[in-house]
Amino acid sequence: MFRDRREAGRQLAEKLLSFAKAEPIVYALPRGGLPVADEVAKRLDAPLDLILVRKLGAPGHEELAIGALVDGGAPTTILHQDVIAELNVPDAYIQSVETDALAEIERRRKLYMKDQPPLPAKDRIAIIVDDGLATGATMEAAVAAMRKAGAAQIIVAVPVAPRDTIEKLEKIADDVIALETPYPFWSVGSWYQSFPQLTDEDVIETLARRHAEDAS
Repeated sequence: MFRDRREAGRQLAEKLLSFAKAEPIVYALPRGGLPVADEVAKRLDAPLDLILVRKLGAPGHEELAIGALVDGGAPTTILHQDVIAELNVPDAYIQSVETDALAEIERRRKLYMKDQPPLPAKDRIAIIVDDGLATGATMEAAVAAMRKAGAAQIIVAVPVAPRDTIEKLEKIADDVIALETPYPFWSVGSWYQSFPQLTDEDVIETLARRHAEDAS
């Protein structure tokens, strides 16, 4: 049980110290992953960036994902071809939701990061951090994006995740580090004493404080 996301981040950072000398980049999955990643980046003295992921919803059933679009130097679309085939989703629809998702990602990056471009992952160690995983679908998309961006090594790091999700991610990432792998797994939030919903303002405040600390 973690007191809050920042305590979880401090514990996670201790498991990642071996990567510090390799000058990794720490990538957060906002919103919830940012406080965790912020603590990791501070401990490793590493730069911090965001990976923004938008789910692509099925026509008429937006809660059902047909894929995801991930930001970065080269935005990446991950499609679930089995779902697309089962629902017979037309190409024109996919192109439309991709366009909408990219616009929303660009809006969020501009809101969060102002005019700062994404940090290039090419030939770098990328440590992707979230506050926990359930199915791991968002993290899977983030790993695929980092692989496409040319990261030399991809490390998934989370405080808590179910064992089957860890095993799935171990097939596509170079290493997966999780502090807790409970069974049965109920929810990410059940492993935190304090697990509030974070807002855009929380993200902006955390990044502004981080940039001020880096500049001092």
